[in-house]
Amino acid sequence: MIVNKELPKISVDNASIAYTNQDFAEPHLAVKDVTLEVSANEFLVVVGPSGCGKSSLLAAIAGFLTPQGGSIKLNGKQIEGPGADRGVVFQDYALLPWKTVLDNVGLGLKFRGMSKAERDKIAREHLALCGLADAEAKYPHQLSGGMRQRAAVARTLANQPEVMLMDEPFAAVDAQTRMTLQEELVRIWQQTEVTVFFVTHSVEEAIFLGDRVMVLSSGPGEIKAMVDIDIERKDRDLSSLNSNPRFQALRDEITRLVRQDAA
Repeated sequence: MIVNKELPKISVDNASIAYTNQDFAEPHLAVKDVTLEVSANEFLVVVGPSGCGKSSLLAAIAGFLTPQGGSIKLNGKQIEGPGADRGVVFQDYALLPWKTVLDNVGLGLKFRGMSKAERDKIAREHLALCGLADAEAKYPHQLSGGMRQRAAVARTLANQPEVMLMDEPFAAVDAQTRMTLQEELVRIWQQTEVTVFFVTHSVEEAIFLGDRVMVLSSGPGEIKAMVDIDIERKDRDLSSLNSNPRFQALRDEITRLVRQDAA
């Protein structure tokens, strides 16, 4: 895939992000002074120690959080809240148990006022893209964890977002399923050319998936390093990647960067 380096899809300019919850009496600063550009069709992966603000940064790009300072823009326009141009895939599949897979995938289209026939057509296209063409009449409890997550990806893509934001989407599945989902995600990304912003704790996953890997420091998170993944896509075979010297070097470099702040 050719990444357009001239027109950033996402622009983060000196952004600081805070949030409140029951554990903090005052707003908690999660991300500090982050400046970042993500190109159209790029696959950017974010790693860092727990509490470094990875998910907070994703939530701010999604429009769920408002920066305390700085700005976050999509196509040069300030993000002021959630929008259909950004789709989010969480670790929790968030499928409605009383609806079929087909209806779950078409749910966002229904909210947009699309007719039943039209949204079913689009939903079926994206189920096929995600390898779930035979599962449209099933309910979420009838699917494996991997299939439920693919259904969640299909639902996000059915809304035709420009950016897909993924917050540790494969963390809850077993190792073999995770590898399959990683391979499927790359295939889907290459076919759709959507921009992906992917959060993970797994360095190996980050290297397999990403064009670049951004390493955040311990919270409040700042950009510690931006690592180009210079392994050709055709050489990223999960069955042999661990024996690739360049993969080993990148894994060691990124792991060292993360662990420096994790102690």
